[in-house]
Amino acid sequence: MAEKNFFEAKQSLNIKGKVFDLSTPKVMGILNITPDSFYSNSRTSSVDEALRKTEQFLNEGASFIDIGGYSSRPGAKDISEDEELFRLVPIIQALNKNLPEAIISIDTFRAKVAEETIRAGAHLINDIAAGDMDDKMFETVARLQVPYIFMHMQGTPQNMQQNPVYNNVLLDVIDYLAKKISILKALKVHDLILDPGFGFGKAIEHNYELLGQLQDFKIFNLPVLVGFSRKGMIHKVLKNTAAEALNGTTVLNTIALQKGAKILRVHDVKEAVECLKLVERLIG
Repeated sequence: MAEKNFFEAKQSLNIKGKVFDLSTPKVMGILNITPDSFYSNSRTSSVDEALRKTEQFLNEGASFIDIGGYSSRPGAKDISEDEELFRLVPIIQALNKNLPEAIISIDTFRAKVAEETIRAGAHLINDIAAGDMDDKMFETVARLQVPYIFMHMQGTPQNMQQNPVYNNVLLDVIDYLAKKISILKALKVHDLILDPGFGFGKAIEHNYELLGQLQDFKIFNLPVLVGFSRKGMIHKVLKNTAAEALNGTTVLNTIALQKGAKILRVHDVKEAVECLKLVERLIG
């Protein structure tokens, strides 16, 4: 059973001058503005479809909408910054106009994309590379003063699953994140959320070892985001497909919540919110 005060030291975010409560876990819905994301049902190809999906996510209980214009699946095709912005900016502008209550997170590792999407109306940056793929990212986030999600990834989306190796995956990931936190705090980035990076540069055994010891990330006194949704660490074990991995996703989300996770990043918001409510009833 998770400790009730698991992340007592950091229970809120400052989002455009308003305090956002993280004393209870929240759900982040995934909106992929890409033609090649690994889960085909998550792909969104038009502004109207993005509005429809976002409204559905909000009605189902999502607190955040995470929008990505660059597929980070293993072996994904690289695209330019301009193409990424071309995909993202019209969606952000439409959401701000039609669904102003939506809190928008931008899934990008590029400083220019981060800056221009925040200027367009987004609220958070979700960086799978924790600054490693753009050396201007940290200074950009510090200047913008927006909440920053930073993730551990070994390698890049193009090569990350080519035989990932660790001395000790838990200690290696903790050491990596600790160094990033030190740099970010020195830059006075105040609102940090860490992501262990399930499925990013990790073999199946690495993912489950991290999940089994997820409570150890409490040493940072920061909220932890987890993203298992329909990933290979589920369907490769169950020998099914991403389309059939919802039940497995719910199981891992339940375990993560009991170990103190504060944000579930998911394709299926309704089911994640139900999971959250039941675990909250259990642990109080």
